[in-house]
Amino acid sequence: MTIESIPGGRRRAPKEAAAISDGELSPRVRARLSALSGEVESLRRDLELAQKRLELAERVADQDQLLSVLNRRAFVRELTRHIGLAGRYGTPASLLYFDLNGFKVINDTYGHAAGDAVLAHFAAILCSHVRDSDVVGRIGGDEFGIILAHASEAQAKKKGAALMTALTVSPAQWEGKRLAVGFSFGAFGISAGDDASTALTRADEAMYAQKRGGQAVRQ
Repeated sequence: MTIESIPGGRRRAPKEAAAISDGELSPRVRARLSALSGEVESLRRDLELAQKRLELAERVADQDQLLSVLNRRAFVRELTRHIGLAGRYGTPASLLYFDLNGFKVINDTYGHAAGDAVLAHFAAILCSHVRDSDVVGRIGGDEFGIILAHASEAQAKKKGAALMTALTVSPAQWEGKRLAVGFSFGAFGISAGDDASTALTRADEAMYAQKRGGQAVRQ
């Protein structure tokens, strides 16, 4: 900055020094600035790559080893989150619990590759008939769960019936053979104060009640 005198002994207010042009920098300073700019860009790319790797690792950790749905751990985490929303904001949600009937017969008759095809087909049907806000997961073996956001237990039962119809209309196939597999489901409306274990148990009990009542759907 410079301070200029004006008549009467007064001084002008300081003025900002003019910006230094690139031509006024020494070659060494210009080289150093260029190197720093390159380092910053390299760090930015490394950060983006690390973020993508972290996101991929999280998806892999949450996904079932065989199917493109959540594994049990991730599904329970999402169920706990929806229970929290129900308690905090009164947001309704419901849980559907599915079980394949006759799955062991498929494995014993056609082999595990056929069983895997049945599981993959089942998961694909479920995923294609729910909303983006819903959550599909494999709870274990031949058991699956769906968390239906903003849905009452009565609405969940209707959705379960509709999914059963979709599965019946589109049976699994293996090497040109139709694989006959039965399905049962149970519905449970999530409430404040529930926990994931209780919700899964209640939905499982509702599924077995349907199965005992002879209401299981068979392809």
